[in-house]
Amino acid sequence: MESVRIREIVLHHIHIGLKRPFLASHGATRQKTICLVEAVDADGVSGWGETVALPGPFYNEETYETAVHILKDFIIPAVLGKTFGHPRGIRPAVSMIKRNYMAKAAMETALWDLYARKNGKPLYQLLGGKNRLVAAGKSIGMQESPARLAEKVEKALQEGFQKIKIKISPGKDLAYVGAVRKQFPDIPLMADANSAYTLKDMDRLKALDEYGLLMIEQPFASDDLIDHARLQRELKTPVCLDESILSAEDARKAAEIGSCRIINIKIGRVGGIHEAVRIHDLCREKGIPVWCGGMLETGIGRAMNLHLSTLPNFSIPGDNTPPAEYLETDIVEPEIRMTNGVIEVPDRPGFGFVVDRKKIAQLLIHRESFRA
Repeated sequence: MESVRIREIVLHHIHIGLKRPFLASHGATRQKTICLVEAVDADGVSGWGETVALPGPFYNEETYETAVHILKDFIIPAVLGKTFGHPRGIRPAVSMIKRNYMAKAAMETALWDLYARKNGKPLYQLLGGKNRLVAAGKSIGMQESPARLAEKVEKALQEGFQKIKIKISPGKDLAYVGAVRKQFPDIPLMADANSAYTLKDMDRLKALDEYGLLMIEQPFASDDLIDHARLQRELKTPVCLDESILSAEDARKAAEIGSCRIINIKIGRVGGIHEAVRIHDLCREKGIPVWCGGMLETGIGRAMNLHLSTLPNFSIPGDNTPPAEYLETDIVEPEIRMTNGVIEVPDRPGFGFVVDRKKIAQLLIHRESFRA
């Protein structure tokens, strides 16, 4: 396999509107400013990544602005002009930088894409993935009423999605879940709390057991494992951890103390593809199923998620809604499409899609280039 030498890094800062606001317990997302990272090697081959941070520090501590700062002032100087025999080599190069996982992931995924394109391999092959038909789930934000939520769920089912995720928070949970379950008693349904609950809400969370949910995602604080373990002992419903799992080491600890029975893996949250694969492998060894969560990515980030989801322990449909469902404009060709509830991962080099530079130009705020 050919190594890559990073000759140039280009940051394309773009602004994309959402077709409709996406509401979770931490607030509404109406638009995204994204930094696209283009890594160019000595032969002129490009690889792409993107920052997935939300506009404010509400999912985690990162934002678009902080990710750009870390990229420009720390990550780019650490990798520019360097030769990498494998994308894993970026980890020691940026190991002195604490946390800032979404900034690291933006650069690391660009390097994975570059390496795969340079060597003429689809990304999933480099990861050891096998199943190119990835089941798609849909995440539905909070709605103004239980009836409106049930309407949204019905539409998603008609479209063919194989798992439905709904957002909940105290006071917008039991009636909402109940309305969906009354109309759709047998569908794969999960509830995502985004850390909206505490131990004081134990009875309310236990009441959700009667609805036969696939899982309850991240009910307690984003840095907690202990209280989740206590909750899981009290619930029949599996607890799924998202924000609490930043590494394979976190996953190991969660497994040892019984904090959850399922883990959501997000490439941006854990610092890149390499750590995501490590978490997948550990969970497979421990018998913990995983699925791939979404962060309202462009087609670049969503394609990365699809390639990751070809690994065997991704046994639960992820948040793989095609970007055209939620973005006013996407930036890859051909358009990512779902057919009969599945998305076929392309067999072309890299993440398998062409980045549309004309669309990027239309969405561009500004562009910065750093050369070795």
